[in-house]
Amino acid sequence: MFNVVLVEPEIPSNTGNIGRTCVITGSHLHLVGPFGFLLDDYSLKRAGMAYWSSLNVTRYKNWHEFLEQNAIDLELQNRLAQSTPVLPRVHLLTKRGATIYSDATYTEGDWLIFGKESSGLSRGLIDTYPALCERIPMLDDSHALENAADWQAQYGELHPELRRDVAGNFVDDRTNWVTSLNLSNAAAIVLYEALRQTGFQGM
Repeated sequence: MFNVVLVEPEIPSNTGNIGRTCVITGSHLHLVGPFGFLLDDYSLKRAGMAYWSSLNVTRYKNWHEFLEQNAIDLELQNRLAQSTPVLPRVHLLTKRGATIYSDATYTEGDWLIFGKESSGLSRGLIDTYPALCERIPMLDDSHALENAADWQAQYGELHPELRRDVAGNFVDDRTNWVTSLNLSNAAAIVLYEALRQTGFQGM
């Protein structure tokens, strides 16, 4: 069983869709607050539909409570990520990760951790534990967007702190705009790679 973790999710339909994916794959969903919606929100129920009552889900007030209740030592995980296997492993999914998610090794019980829709995982978390960070490859802005040059020129003038991320796109650290996958799509992509590597039935 894999652990899918949503840190401060903001869009109920994404959480509902991910919950449904967890049910059909036998995964455990962990919801880390604060949340951008009520957990009984209509959109959440609508996306989860009949699956929600079958979902293995645990809720936490905040990031600290999540780490504490699951005895996760990120410092140890980061230190041993490149050498000694640590079970279960932590995978921080971010567009700023240097490692591609499909190059990672997954084992039963691993933690697949995703940040909120508007800004992803915190920059502090990513900078502190780089060995745990993984990304899904995407086309860069200049290849994915017909108006990329206009967007970059306008956005760059508005935000002089603009820089390029690991994929070569212009980014503002306060946002996750432009070439980012929908959270429910990103979670499904990574979860199914993890399931493929561990011999999920029918794969």
